[in-house]
Amino acid sequence: MAGFVFFLFLVALGTAIWRFVISRRRPRVHDAEGRRLFPSSAADVSAWIAGVALPLLLIVLVASSIRVVPVGQALVIFNTVTRGFRLAQQGITFVPPLISTTAKYDLRRLEYTMSGVSGEGKKAEIDDSIWSPTQEGLTVGIDLTAWHHLDPARVIHIHQRIGPDYEEKIIRPAVRSTIRLVISEYPVMDVYSSKRALIQDEINRKLKTLVEKDGFIIDDVVLRDVRFPEQFAKAIEAKQIAQQGAEQMRYTLEKEQREAERKVIEARGRATAIEVISRSLAQNPDYIRYLYVDKLADDVSVIVSDQATIMDLKGVLERKRK
Repeated sequence: MAGFVFFLFLVALGTAIWRFVISRRRPRVHDAEGRRLFPSSAADVSAWIAGVALPLLLIVLVASSIRVVPVGQALVIFNTVTRGFRLAQQGITFVPPLISTTAKYDLRRLEYTMSGVSGEGKKAEIDDSIWSPTQEGLTVGIDLTAWHHLDPARVIHIHQRIGPDYEEKIIRPAVRSTIRLVISEYPVMDVYSSKRALIQDEINRKLKTLVEKDGFIIDDVVLRDVRFPEQFAKAIEAKQIAQQGAEQMRYTLEKEQREAERKVIEARGRATAIEVISRSLAQNPDYIRYLYVDKLADDVSVIVSDQATIMDLKGVLERKRK
């Protein structure tokens, strides 16, 4: 736009110089006393105004009336005479000069980040985490990003009631209030781990209900980080280490218990086997003698068990061969 206005100014300046040169070439008529009769000074002024000043003024007014609204933005135009509002979206629009005031609004999705990390968020120079008490009264810090955009049909309403700095007046207070309301309903360990996704969904739902009635559309709220005081963080770490130790001990005990149960079962099996063998031997005493002989070499026929007993195994061996 600035380049276009400069171009029009150059055109007007060139026109003025050309008319001045032409006027210098026109014949001049003087009276006997040397006073100029034609063209008169008043005529020169009138001609300059008609030929240069008015076209130049017209060009400047037209140039200042043309506005280019960038893609994804909207221009609120207020007519101070009629006291009416008009919304112009992306493209070229005409704004009546001198009697109009304008304000530009971005209709694209915007990001509002609140973080305790240096260099992040809208207030990058300070710790902008949202510190909120949990159900037990312990304080946790929430880092988050809220994506939002304006409802085009409510832009004029927003301009009248709030103004262009709506993020600081509406979005930020609404986010902080919703976070504190939701976090206070949960125990600290739920915030830390298991129900974080559920908490995020509840924040989204309540924040949308709070601000969308005024024309602010919440696309999504993402919990970036959950921060705890240093002492509490150390306590959680110690608890986790203790839990891991307890889990290891439980595993060892269960392993030893299963091994003991296995040995008991094995002992019971052996006892049962011995009992069965004992009953079988009681019913057939010669069976053990047979097993003993079965283990002997084939050429052994007589065994002396003691000085008074000689066992003749010929019959047994013959039965074995049969």
